[in-house]
Amino acid sequence: MAALVVVLALAGGCGEKSTTVTPGAADADKFLFDKGTASAKDHKWINAREYFRNLVDNYPQSPYRPDAKLALGDTYIGEDSTESLLLAANEFREFLTFYPTHPRADYAQLQLARSFTEQMLAPQRDQSATKDAIKEIEIFLQRFPNSTLMPEARKMERQARDRLSEASYLVGYFYYRIKYCPGAVDRFEEVLKTDPGFSNRDAVYFHMAECLYREDRKAEALPYYERLLKEFEKSEYMAAAQKRVTELKNPA
Repeated sequence: MAALVVVLALAGGCGEKSTTVTPGAADADKFLFDKGTASAKDHKWINAREYFRNLVDNYPQSPYRPDAKLALGDTYIGEDSTESLLLAANEFREFLTFYPTHPRADYAQLQLARSFTEQMLAPQRDQSATKDAIKEIEIFLQRFPNSTLMPEARKMERQARDRLSEASYLVGYFYYRIKYCPGAVDRFEEVLKTDPGFSNRDAVYFHMAECLYREDRKAEALPYYERLLKEFEKSEYMAAAQKRVTELKNPA
């Protein structure tokens, strides 16, 4: 009890900015974890990190150490800057190295993936972070098929794959606009092959069909118009696709 009083006195005397406690003091690790958790809840990321770092570095046998390690990574994600997201990835990688069979290893893997989804750029820009995110999500899906976090992982996977597919689609759409249909068709086919669940594939179907239509490959174009009509209840291309289908099926 006396040791805990010392801990509290130190914390009270220095305020939120101090995370120093007497090494080996009773319940000091719990004190640090609770203070870090409270600071993180208030989005005081730097203060939270100081508490968690103190626990991780000075209490290697503490039962709170694994959760503190994860919480460290979470504070970096919460800060949400390019540098902090890179540091978050490092924390989660270290956790998975030190605690590969820990009950929260699935959370660490998902947060590792999140550290990259948060860095994803617009479809017109470099997609390196998107590719890294997909790689880490795939590891999650393979290692933790029964995780309760699976719905969230699937949602993140769709988000990342949509971003990558949108980037590829825009290249094809550029070719479409300049009427270079061979290049457009190749790119659209790649999108449909690598990501058949692409959320905006109605645009791919339509512009693929239009390119084939322009090149007088109308028999090949028709199935894409029909897939658009079949798979989408609403689409900005619906009316135009229906018009094409009517024309192609009733050429007279």
